[in-house]
Amino acid sequence: MNAWHRSLVALLLSLAAAGAIAQRTPQKQSFDLHVPWIPQPVQVDGKTSLVYELRVTNYAQEPLKLTQLTVLDAQDHVLAEWGKTALDQILGRPDHPADHDNALLPPGISAIAFLSTPIDSSTAAKGGIKHRILYATSSGQTFHVEGGTFAIDPPKPLQLGPPLRGGPWVAIYDARWERGHRRVLYATNGTVHIPGRFAIDWILVGDHGGYARGDGATPAQWFGYGAQVLAVADAVVASTGEGIPEARTLAEGAAHKVSLENAAGNYVALALGDGRYAFYEHLKPASITVKAGDHVRRGQVIGQLGFTGESTGPHLHFHVSDANAPLSAEGLPYALERFRVRGTYTSIEAFDQGKPWLPSTKTEADVRRGEFPAPLMVVDFGGDGYVE
Repeated sequence: MNAWHRSLVALLLSLAAAGAIAQRTPQKQSFDLHVPWIPQPVQVDGKTSLVYELRVTNYAQEPLKLTQLTVLDAQDHVLAEWGKTALDQILGRPDHPADHDNALLPPGISAIAFLSTPIDSSTAAKGGIKHRILYATSSGQTFHVEGGTFAIDPPKPLQLGPPLRGGPWVAIYDARWERGHRRVLYATNGTVHIPGRFAIDWILVGDHGGYARGDGATPAQWFGYGAQVLAVADAVVASTGEGIPEARTLAEGAAHKVSLENAAGNYVALALGDGRYAFYEHLKPASITVKAGDHVRRGQVIGQLGFTGESTGPHLHFHVSDANAPLSAEGLPYALERFRVRGTYTSIEAFDQGKPWLPSTKTEADVRRGEFPAPLMVVDFGGDGYVE
């Protein structure tokens, strides 16, 4: 055997040995980690975050228990971390397990981690985000897996005018609520979406709390009922949905089952450009003043706040999404150009019970620019829809 032949044989033998070693590396069947929507940064109460979902599916043949979830940047810096107790607050399960243990995933079952990960400008510039899951098997062994990697979508600034005038209006939403907008998934037309990822229900409250006169049993007793709803930008009316009647009382509305196609009630959708649409839902019957194809100006009245569709009380549901569809779309972040913070509610229970909201402790007017309101924040948009 000549020299080159011996060298070739040696090389092939070494490659075969390396392949054999690689094949013997232990492999563990576990989770698929998937981020279905690439988030854009959003600024809430002066802090920038990525708001998105991590879907975790167990492909093992045994139950696996999630014990820790960590979000890391491209340099393996920890951006956010949730341990055993905190996982209970961010995990949801479409199958709603009877034992409420969302972190224990049987074979073939998925959980959704509803994440809000703080970032800064340097993180956004460097890009990549990944996730590390620590988990335990039924025998008590612990392992980890990484995945759900994505590059941060460059910011696409969308600053909008106010959807309403005056105030005080309370921004009703919270990512922790199991049946809040943020955690409600709609599987329509063959794809699952979260249209209300950044939805806010705007409810007018009194200067000292409360949201209705008397017992609030009828829509007209609510302070915000009939308030003028405003176009948030110069836009084209993409669609309207009308013809949904209004229940005479809140009790009557609660007793009536609303179909998915009517859940938005009477609504208006505005095409904002760049594939983004603003949705105004639950509008008062016969109050819509525009039709599809109309051009509207920022601040123009397009309808009135009402009590139609799937609603527990008169309010304006407002969100921005990536399609002209109330449900079959992904909710997108945005900022309000200007609003004044007057205070906040300590909890949704305090709001429900008509308790006073806590005034802002700032000595000067707390005017925010280019932000998304924080949960349960009480704000004022000014008499003409603008604050100084």
